[in-house]
Amino acid sequence: MPAHFRLAFKPMSLLESLTHCARDALGQRVRAITGAQASPEDFATPLGDPGLFGPASVAWQVHAHFTAMMVGGLSSLIIQALHPRALAAVWDHSDFRNKLKNRLGRTAYFVAATTYGGEALALRAIERVNTIHANIRGVDLQGRPYVANEPDLLRWVHLVEVTCFLSAYQHLAKTPLSRSACDQYVAEMSQVGHRLGAPHLPTQWDATQAALDAFQSELVFDARAQEILKVIQAYPADVLDKPLMALLLRSAWDVMPAWALDLMGESPACSVQKQVTRFALQVASEPVQWVLDQQGVSAIARARVAGQARAS
Repeated sequence: MPAHFRLAFKPMSLLESLTHCARDALGQRVRAITGAQASPEDFATPLGDPGLFGPASVAWQVHAHFTAMMVGGLSSLIIQALHPRALAAVWDHSDFRNKLKNRLGRTAYFVAATTYGGEALALRAIERVNTIHANIRGVDLQGRPYVANEPDLLRWVHLVEVTCFLSAYQHLAKTPLSRSACDQYVAEMSQVGHRLGAPHLPTQWDATQAALDAFQSELVFDARAQEILKVIQAYPADVLDKPLMALLLRSAWDVMPAWALDLMGESPACSVQKQVTRFALQVASEPVQWVLDQQGVSAIARARVAGQARAS
C-alpha cells in the first residue's frame, strides 16, 4: 500500500466500532417505533438555509426532544378525536384505524420538515397538507357538514398539538422552559398554523389554553372516539419496544388537560405515579436521545445552517 494511503487510512477503534453499531441499532428502533419517513438528505441542504425558525428558536429545542414529541403526539391524537367533525374527516378519508403508525410517521415528518427543513422543504410540506385538506369533505354522524380546511377545525387541531407538545416537553424535560420561552414557542408555531389556514391563533401560552377550553362544548367521547382510543392504546410495537411504548402511552395521559380526562371518564394518576413514570421514561429514552442528538434531523439541520456539507 502506498505510504500516502497508509497515512490517510485510519482504522476504526473497537470503541468507535461499538459506538457506530449502537447508533445504527438505536436508529432502527426509533424508525420502528415512530414509523419515521424522513430522509436525512432532505435536511442537509441548502447550506446556510435556517428554514422557517432557525437554531435559536424554541421550536428547534422542543421538537428535538424525542419522548416529549412521542408523548405529545399520542396525547394530541386522543384529544383531537373528541371533536366529532374533526374525527369524521379522519374516519371517512383515511385508514388511520389500521395504519396508526403511518399516520404518526406522516405527522412526525411534517413537524420535522416545517421545523428543521430548509425554507423550500417546509413550504412544500405545508402546501401538500393544504392540497390534501382542500379535497376532504363530508357529513358527520349528526348530519353536520365538514371540510378539512374549515378554519375552525384547523384552529382546533393546531391548538391541541401546540398544547400537547409543549405540555409534554414541560413534563419530561430535565430543564423546563421559562414562561417567556413558552410564549415564544406558541408564537413560533402560530406561523405554521396560519400558513395552514388556522385563524386567530394566540401567541401566548395562557391564551392558548383559554382558546382550547372554549371548544369544550363541542366535544364528545362517543363510540368513534372510544374506538380511536382503543387503536392508540394498542399501538403496534415490536417486542423490544413494548416497555418503552407502555411508558409513552402512560405519560400521554399524564400530560392531558383535566377536562379531557374528565370527559373520557379517566382519573388522573397520583403525583407519585406521574413522577415514577416520568423518571422511568427519562432513563429509558436516554440512549435514543443520545443517538438523535448526534445524527437526527436536528443535528443535520444545525450542520446545514452552519454551512457544513453532510458526509457521504
